[in-house]
Amino acid sequence: MHIYIIEKMKIVIVVIHPNFEGSQINKRWVQELKKQPDFYEVHQLHQLYPDGKIDIIAEQQLMEKYDKIVFQFPFYWFNCPPFFKQWLDEVLTYGWAYGKKSGYRLEGKKIALAISAGIDEQEYGTSGKYKYPMEQLTSPFEITFDYVKADYQKPFVFYGIENDSSPEWIEQGVADYLRFLEQL
Repeated sequence: MHIYIIEKMKIVIVVIHPNFEGSQINKRWVQELKKQPDFYEVHQLHQLYPDGKIDIIAEQQLMEKYDKIVFQFPFYWFNCPPFFKQWLDEVLTYGWAYGKKSGYRLEGKKIALAISAGIDEQEYGTSGKYKYPMEQLTSPFEITFDYVKADYQKPFVFYGIENDSSPEWIEQGVADYLRFLEQL
């Protein structure tokens, strides 16, 4: 029972990155998170399921162990990587994640997104190149997690890695991300 209490305090970070080795910021975030195993469990979907076949029961059991869940991924084509969509479709099943008489195993759990966005923040907005703020572009995730009665949190977004990939900017992203996780 003591182990269960420790896991409830930890945050599981579900990393979905199709080109993790080529990543700058997501890879650096994971390196830092792995230094603190008492606080974070890093769960890398592409490494666990290179064939794309998700162990649904194992994923559901993992989600049940934690009260705080973060999905970390790069934002491209104004959405998540396809493997995250597959994960949502396969893991959030009727009778487990939602349903009239059963389900809602994610109820009350804090869920957040941690997104790396290549373009600068001002480009996401009514006067920017992409016309819509990130909160609006990620609203399907908010609706999804509200639907399963999770406690959806405002996403963490690290902008501008395409324009500034300096070590200083990347380390700023690490510090900002850790601060976000501490406040979750």
